[in-house]
Amino acid sequence: MRVNYLISQLVLPLCYMKIIKFDAIDSTNTFLKDMADNMPVENYTVILAKHQTSGRGQMHTSWESEPGKNITCSVFVRQDRLSISKQKYLNFAVAISIYNTLDQYSIPNLAIKWPNDIMADGLKICGVLIENTLKGASIAASIIGIGINVNQAFLNNGVLKAVSMKDILHANFNLEDIVVALIQELKVNIQRLQQHYFQDIENEYLAVLYKKNVPCMFKTARNNIFMGKIIGISSDGKLQVALPDETVKEFGVKEVSLLMP
Repeated sequence: MRVNYLISQLVLPLCYMKIIKFDAIDSTNTFLKDMADNMPVENYTVILAKHQTSGRGQMHTSWESEPGKNITCSVFVRQDRLSISKQKYLNFAVAISIYNTLDQYSIPNLAIKWPNDIMADGLKICGVLIENTLKGASIAASIIGIGINVNQAFLNNGVLKAVSMKDILHANFNLEDIVVALIQELKVNIQRLQQHYFQDIENEYLAVLYKKNVPCMFKTARNNIFMGKIIGISSDGKLQVALPDETVKEFGVKEVSLLMP
């Protein structure tokens, strides 16, 4: 379902973007993907919806959001022949961009939870879904779906796995202002990515990686529970976990999860 959309163009000293706004839409990622498949799309075009009827998260999970209270958007980014082998750095650059945006609001105890969730006080405040278009061995373009909990109250409703800016800072925020700040950050970090500042980007990501070097309990997809600590990310983007016997195991997305306290 797509109704009442509005196209606006913002021209700022550091940031040009086209924002297409919807009152309601099935999925911002799906709409932007269909749009890019059927017509030329300007770089950093943003699809912003007050409500998603079929929002999607990582690995086909759903994304639930109260209409009009949170950021549900997708951004089209044209890549400059980024090798598929460097895909993890795209993930890092996106996560850092969101982290830096939220950090501007002085949200305490921010961290990036592998692969690209953003945590605040140990609870999820943002989720990300990146879908890439490939050309040969390179990423030609990316659609970056971002959901940020802003003005919806989670803690008062007994939802203990999520938190919002309102929950933490006890205020309401202008959603579009946050989107503009986010795209500014994203443009800076995508440019760094395209200029091959891979090690700098990785170092920034690891510096704020949730539970890095902290002994934690983990659960595998087969419900095996074990103790370990996150020590880094492998060259192909897998989570590296050091075990008590000093061996290191690597896990892909959805192969392992942290057992939250």
